[in-house]
Amino acid sequence: MIRHGERHLVQRIGWLRASVLGANDGIVSTASLIVGVAAAAQSQNAILLTGIAGLVAGAMSMAAGEYVSVSSQADTEAADRAREAAELEEDPKAETHELAAIYRQRGLDRALATQVAEQLMAHDALGAHLRDELGIHETMVARPVQAALASAASFAVGAILPVLMAFLFRGTALIGAVVVATLVLLPVLGGIGARIGGANIWKGAIRVLFWGALAMAVTAGIGHLFGANI
Repeated sequence: MIRHGERHLVQRIGWLRASVLGANDGIVSTASLIVGVAAAAQSQNAILLTGIAGLVAGAMSMAAGEYVSVSSQADTEAADRAREAAELEEDPKAETHELAAIYRQRGLDRALATQVAEQLMAHDALGAHLRDELGIHETMVARPVQAALASAASFAVGAILPVLMAFLFRGTALIGAVVVATLVLLPVLGGIGARIGGANIWKGAIRVLFWGALAMAVTAGIGHLFGANI
């Protein structure tokens, strides 16, 4: 018998979400910081220090935020798993009827729904209830450490480009270099994220470009305003 392997995109959702969010936030926030400080007519050392500090602090913040958020999801899943296991041990017959009712709602007739529920209960009762009653799938289970590491690493990768521009350029040339490099990289990043996730590439690219450009414009305006008033 020939088996064909399937690789569904939903299996990537955990690390993909954290990586795309991290990289996008890394380049946008760090570029915005650098452009804002440069627009305030600060020295190159101050601009470079701001960029490096933003990279380190942002990567740590993203890692901590993802870890806490996904850990909360993992705790909820663990609590649901324990509750469902207790219910199965206490009244397996009622749980079989509950599972059969779920399958009837999905279109199976009563006899077939009962047969499917009984066979799945005999094979893996807890797994069947987690999947079909609670929607907890193995491919989408919360992984806090993976999400934290992916988010921190991708943030740092995204933030490196504007920091490099701050090291190589000065003055108005620095602002131009950061803006151009960011506006080139953002749609590429958005397109890659959309492509990996199976979404429309152009929509992903335009969405990321628009919000990134808006963030830099607002930050540059604030930096120019405060710089002019100092």
